[in-house]
Amino acid sequence: MKKNLISVIILALLVVNIILTSIMMFSVTGSSKKTAALVDNISTALNLELTAQTDGEVKEVVPMKNIETYDIPESMTIPLKKSEDGTDHFCMASIGFSINTKDKGYKTYGSDLSAQATMIKDEINNVFAQYTIEEARGNEEEIKSEILKGIQEMFDSEFIFDVSFSSIMYQ
Repeated sequence: MKKNLISVIILALLVVNIILTSIMMFSVTGSSKKTAALVDNISTALNLELTAQTDGEVKEVVPMKNIETYDIPESMTIPLKKSEDGTDHFCMASIGFSINTKDKGYKTYGSDLSAQATMIKDEINNVFAQYTIEEARGNEEEIKSEILKGIQEMFDSEFIFDVSFSSIMYQ
Protein backbone atom coordinates (compact mmCIF):
# COMPACT_ATOMS: atom_id res chain seq x y z
CA MET A 1 0.00 0.00 0.00
CA LYS A 2 2.89 2.30 0.71
CA LYS A 3 4.32 1.66 -2.73
CA ASN A 4 1.01 2.47 -4.40
CA LEU A 5 0.67 5.68 -2.42
CA ILE A 6 4.20 6.79 -3.43
CA SER A 7 3.44 5.89 -7.08
CA VAL A 8 0.26 7.98 -6.97
CA ILE A 9 2.17 10.94 -5.45
CA ILE A 10 4.89 10.63 -8.12
CA LEU A 11 2.24 10.48 -10.85
CA ALA A 12 0.52 13.58 -9.42
CA LEU A 13 3.81 15.45 -9.28
CA LEU A 14 4.57 14.48 -12.90
CA VAL A 15 1.19 15.79 -14.02
CA VAL A 16 1.72 19.06 -12.08
CA ASN A 17 5.23 19.34 -13.60
CA ILE A 18 3.87 18.88 -17.14
CA ILE A 19 1.15 21.48 -16.53
CA LEU A 20 3.59 24.03 -15.09
CA THR A 21 6.09 23.41 -17.92
CA SER A 22 3.41 24.00 -20.56
CA ILE A 23 2.26 27.22 -18.82
CA MET A 24 5.85 28.42 -18.65
CA MET A 25 6.47 27.55 -22.30
CA PHE A 26 3.45 29.55 -23.49
CA SER A 27 4.34 32.57 -21.35
CA VAL A 28 7.97 32.56 -22.54
CA THR A 29 6.97 32.16 -26.19
CA GLY A 30 5.21 35.55 -26.20
CA SER A 31 8.17 37.41 -24.78
CA SER A 32 10.50 35.44 -27.05
CA LYS A 33 8.59 36.73 -30.08
CA LYS A 34 8.91 40.29 -28.76
CA THR A 35 12.65 39.79 -28.24
CA ALA A 36 13.03 38.40 -31.76
CA ALA A 37 11.21 41.46 -33.16
CA LEU A 38 13.52 43.76 -31.17
CA VAL A 39 16.59 41.95 -32.51
CA ASP A 40 15.22 42.29 -36.05
CA ASN A 41 14.74 46.03 -35.55
CA ILE A 42 18.27 46.42 -34.22
CA SER A 43 19.76 44.46 -37.10
CA THR A 44 17.79 46.60 -39.54
CA ALA A 45 19.21 49.73 -37.89
CA LEU A 46 22.73 48.32 -38.13
CA ASN A 47 22.25 47.63 -41.83
CA LEU A 48 21.21 51.26 -42.30
CA GLU A 49 24.57 52.37 -40.92
CA LEU A 50 26.23 50.83 -43.96
CA THR A 51 24.81 53.64 -46.08
CA ALA A 52 25.03 57.39 -45.73
CA GLN A 53 22.14 59.62 -46.67
CA THR A 54 22.83 62.99 -48.29
CA ASP A 55 20.22 65.25 -49.87
CA GLY A 56 17.67 62.44 -50.06
CA GLU A 57 20.06 60.14 -51.89
CA VAL A 58 21.38 57.02 -50.21
CA LYS A 59 25.03 56.38 -50.92
CA GLU A 60 27.16 53.45 -49.93
CA VAL A 61 29.83 54.10 -47.32
CA VAL A 62 33.23 53.13 -48.69
CA PRO A 63 35.58 51.31 -46.28
CA MET A 64 38.81 53.17 -45.55
CA LYS A 65 40.93 50.44 -47.15
CA ASN A 66 39.15 51.04 -50.49
CA ILE A 67 39.70 54.81 -50.54
CA GLU A 68 42.39 56.52 -52.56
CA THR A 69 42.77 60.29 -52.75
CA TYR A 70 43.71 62.50 -55.66
CA ASP A 71 44.74 66.08 -54.97
CA ILE A 72 44.96 68.62 -57.74
CA PRO A 73 48.70 69.36 -57.69
CA GLU A 74 48.63 73.14 -57.34
CA SER A 75 46.24 75.46 -55.59
CA MET A 76 43.63 76.89 -57.98
CA THR A 77 42.81 80.58 -58.29
CA ILE A 78 39.19 80.66 -59.42
CA PRO A 79 37.28 83.76 -60.57
CA LEU A 80 33.90 84.18 -58.90
CA LYS A 81 30.75 85.80 -60.24
CA LYS A 82 30.81 89.61 -59.88
CA SER A 83 29.19 90.73 -56.67
CA GLU A 84 26.44 93.33 -56.48
CA ASP A 85 28.95 96.15 -56.07
CA GLY A 86 30.56 95.17 -59.41
CA THR A 87 33.97 94.17 -58.06
CA ASP A 88 35.81 91.06 -59.15
CA HIS A 89 36.45 88.42 -56.51
CA PHE A 90 38.54 85.29 -56.52
CA CYS A 91 38.70 82.06 -54.61
CA MET A 92 41.97 80.27 -53.92
CA ALA A 93 41.41 76.59 -53.15
CA SER A 94 43.29 73.32 -52.81
CA ILE A 95 40.91 70.61 -53.94
CA GLY A 96 41.04 66.86 -53.46
CA PHE A 97 38.90 63.91 -54.44
CA SER A 98 38.14 60.66 -52.65
CA ILE A 99 38.12 57.67 -54.98
CA ASN A 100 36.59 54.23 -54.46
CA THR A 101 39.20 51.75 -55.71
CA LYS A 102 36.62 48.93 -55.88
CA ASP A 103 34.27 50.80 -58.26
CA LYS A 104 34.19 49.62 -61.87
CA GLY A 105 35.01 53.14 -63.16
CA TYR A 106 38.29 53.15 -61.21
CA LYS A 107 39.80 50.54 -63.53
CA THR A 108 39.10 52.80 -66.53
CA TYR A 109 39.92 56.29 -65.21
CA GLY A 110 40.89 56.27 -61.56
CA SER A 111 44.43 55.00 -61.65
CA ASP A 112 45.68 58.23 -63.28
CA LEU A 113 43.45 61.31 -63.11
CA SER A 114 46.29 63.66 -64.06
CA ALA A 115 45.47 63.05 -67.74
CA GLN A 116 42.01 64.56 -67.16
CA ALA A 117 43.20 67.34 -64.80
CA THR A 118 42.38 70.09 -67.30
CA MET A 119 38.78 68.93 -67.70
CA ILE A 120 38.41 68.57 -63.92
CA LYS A 121 39.74 72.11 -63.36
CA ASP A 122 37.36 73.43 -66.00
CA GLU A 123 34.39 71.80 -64.24
CA ILE A 124 35.51 73.31 -60.91
CA ASN A 125 35.85 76.77 -62.52
CA ASN A 126 32.38 76.46 -64.07
CA VAL A 127 30.78 75.63 -60.73
CA PHE A 128 32.52 78.41 -58.78
CA ALA A 129 31.74 80.95 -61.55
CA GLN A 130 28.04 80.65 -60.70
CA TYR A 131 28.54 82.07 -57.18
CA THR A 132 29.34 85.49 -55.81
CA ILE A 133 31.79 85.71 -52.92
CA GLU A 134 28.98 85.89 -50.36
CA GLU A 135 27.14 82.93 -51.87
CA ALA A 136 30.32 80.87 -52.11
CA ARG A 137 31.21 81.44 -48.45
CA GLY A 138 27.76 80.34 -47.33
CA ASN A 139 27.30 77.37 -49.66
CA GLU A 140 30.56 75.40 -49.65
CA GLU A 141 28.75 72.06 -49.21
CA GLU A 142 26.46 72.87 -52.14
CA ILE A 143 29.50 73.77 -54.26
CA LYS A 144 31.15 70.47 -53.34
CA SER A 145 28.06 68.50 -54.31
CA GLU A 146 27.75 70.36 -57.65
CA ILE A 147 31.43 69.71 -58.44
CA LEU A 148 30.98 66.05 -57.53
CA LYS A 149 27.86 65.73 -59.67
CA GLY A 150 29.57 67.38 -62.65
CA ILE A 151 32.67 65.19 -62.40
CA GLN A 152 30.60 62.02 -62.00
CA GLU A 153 28.67 62.99 -65.13
CA MET A 154 31.93 63.77 -66.95
CA PHE A 155 33.35 60.30 -66.22
CA ASP A 156 29.92 58.61 -66.38
CA SER A 157 30.88 56.80 -63.19
CA GLU A 158 30.68 57.25 -59.43
CA PHE A 159 34.21 56.09 -58.59
CA ILE A 160 34.87 59.63 -57.33
CA PHE A 161 32.53 59.86 -54.37
CA ASP A 162 33.64 62.93 -52.42
CA VAL A 163 35.15 66.37 -52.96
CA SER A 164 37.10 68.15 -50.27
CA PHE A 165 38.71 71.56 -49.90
CA SER A 166 41.93 71.30 -47.90
CA SER A 167 42.24 75.08 -47.89
CA ILE A 168 40.00 77.75 -49.30
CA MET A 169 40.38 81.53 -49.21
CA TYR A 170 38.23 84.26 -50.71
CA GLN A 171 39.34 87.69 -51.88
